[in-house]
Amino acid sequence: MEYVSRVPRPPLDGLIDDLYYLAGAPPYARLTLPASPAAFLIVNLGAPFRIRGGTDTEMTEYADGCVVTTPTRAFEFGYPPRTRSVGVHFKPWGPAPFLPMPSAELCDRPVTLEQAWGRPAVTELRDRLATAEGPYEMLTLLEEELMRRLRETAGLGLVRRTSRIIAATSGAAAIDGLRVSAGVSSTHLAQRFKELIGVTPKRLARTYRFTATVFSINPAEPIDWADLASSAGYFDQAHFGHEFRAFTGLTPTRYVEVRRRFLREHPGHVLDGWPLPAD
Repeated sequence: MEYVSRVPRPPLDGLIDDLYYLAGAPPYARLTLPASPAAFLIVNLGAPFRIRGGTDTEMTEYADGCVVTTPTRAFEFGYPPRTRSVGVHFKPWGPAPFLPMPSAELCDRPVTLEQAWGRPAVTELRDRLATAEGPYEMLTLLEEELMRRLRETAGLGLVRRTSRIIAATSGAAAIDGLRVSAGVSSTHLAQRFKELIGVTPKRLARTYRFTATVFSINPAEPIDWADLASSAGYFDQAHFGHEFRAFTGLTPTRYVEVRRRFLREHPGHVLDGWPLPAD
């Protein structure tokens, strides 16, 4: 697969980790994406893809693209034999200035790009992207579209400052202490987080802690699960196992088996790192 990415210029870089272009044959027809403290937008330029999110039992087809706010559980993606898209990897608070609805309405419920931006605008954007000369021009067009759509968002400064502290401490920061430092009530802070991120500060902290813990795992080496759970601040190994199933749908040992399969079958693949084979 071909993967091209870059960080956008200010002020978008305060909302977005990177803009990306992805094209080619996916390593697996179905991939599981564990929950993480991130959000994303996809502008689809190829055949439709499918997503099963949250507690959905059936996969939903997306032809024009989709927007996904910070999830609380794993999503499953079904890809066509060849895929082509451009997209945005947002910081947790990043989608809010570009959405017409509160992020809470999208929690574990992806929406089509048409639902977010309207059919005429999406059709025009996709047409312009389809005629671009290459990935870098496509990313520039996407960046320009985002700059046009960027709007002032009430409460964004509060949510961004608090979220950055949560991220810097890998979810270990005391939420009540952050609330006191910000000079707001617990209710106000939670409401702002749900409006702009889709989850509460405590839930975001759980996600950061879990993600940091999982990224510390080297699947090529033996793993002391009890020591890993303890060093990450989990109450015990059972608590850690519960979090693992909540965020990935897998037990810790099964997760490592699947990660090892990806590494074995597709070493050095551009998607290796977070997605998991679901086949």
